[in-house]
Amino acid sequence: MPESSDPPARTLSEHESKRRLAALGVPVAPERLVSTASDAARAADEIGCPVVVKLCGDKIAHKTERHLVRLGLANPDAARAAAEELLAAARPEDGEVGVLVASMVAGHRELIAGCVQDPTFGRCVMLGIGGIFAEALADVVFRLVPLSPADAEDMIDGLQSQKWLDEFRGEPAVDRAALVDVLMGLSRLVESDASVVSVDLNPLIVSDGRPVAVDALVEVRGE
Repeated sequence: MPESSDPPARTLSEHESKRRLAALGVPVAPERLVSTASDAARAADEIGCPVVVKLCGDKIAHKTERHLVRLGLANPDAARAAAEELLAAARPEDGEVGVLVASMVAGHRELIAGCVQDPTFGRCVMLGIGGIFAEALADVVFRLVPLSPADAEDMIDGLQSQKWLDEFRGEPAVDRAALVDVLMGLSRLVESDASVVSVDLNPLIVSDGRPVAVDALVEVRGE
């Protein structure tokens, strides 16, 4: 069979992925991308602790498996120490890296969302229940791009775990209008940029009822 002439896809860094999504209405936690441990400490002080610190780069997609994430850092000194550890853990094949300092988002519920390329139907937006329940429930819905707000609302209504979207462990019900905004932002991204191959928001943490993307990866081809 002849080889495909399509250029290879590449994954944008978490910071760049979030930047593109935030520009289209997807809520993300406050964050700073810095290059030194001292700058990480300053960023933590500016953002306000507790913070999360991660090693960040275009070639670093699976940070958890490599222990490149530090959670719940209570003060700038802890952020500095974490940044020093992470920068020391960088490998030559990682290429250019930085340290991502982000506000720690707390919530008992997680969602997953994104965009995928179906070989038959084309590009779709996906929404599902995430976290520890993801595999057990396998509660996921898809809609074709472009989405309308009514489509996005239907996606939310299409989840089987509707009670999970209501008040939960003292937290308010999921803000459905905010979740519609997330889904519409995903649709706008792939509509406006033909180079986007896939998008992965995992997890979307529900904090005080509102979904916040605490990790995001955008895969592109041809940029």
